[in-house]
Order: sequence, then C-alpha cells, then structure tokens
Amino acid sequence: MSSKQGGKAKPLKKPKSDKKDYDEIDLANIQKKKEEEKALKELKAKASQKGNFGGSGLKKSGKK
Repeated sequence: MSSKQGGKAKPLKKPKSDKKDYDEIDLANIQKKKEEEKALKELKAKASQKGNFGGSGLKKSGKK
C-alpha cells in the first residue's frame, strides 16, 4: 500500500433502485397530474398564438 494518492477519490456508484410498486390511488394521482400538465401545455400553445394581451402596448396620451 502506498501512502500517496493521486487526484480525487472517485465517488461510489449508487446501486440501481428497484421499480416502485404503485397502488391504485397513486396511479390515479399520476394519471391526473399528466392530464393537467397536458391541458396546461395546450392552453399555453393556444395563448401564444393570439399574441399580447391588451393589444396596442403602451398607451399614448393625446397631449403634445
């Protein structure tokens, strides 16, 4: 055994985790969350097509 160690020690790899078993309630919650994300994505796409809210941007006064 040498007392000199060159460089950093490599971190140990974590063992692969087993796939989790979900019950019916967890599966329902996951499915509901996916549907909400999909609906939100569709709304964002629809809103981006319409453009800015308010239309004209900065309001100009009639005074000169």
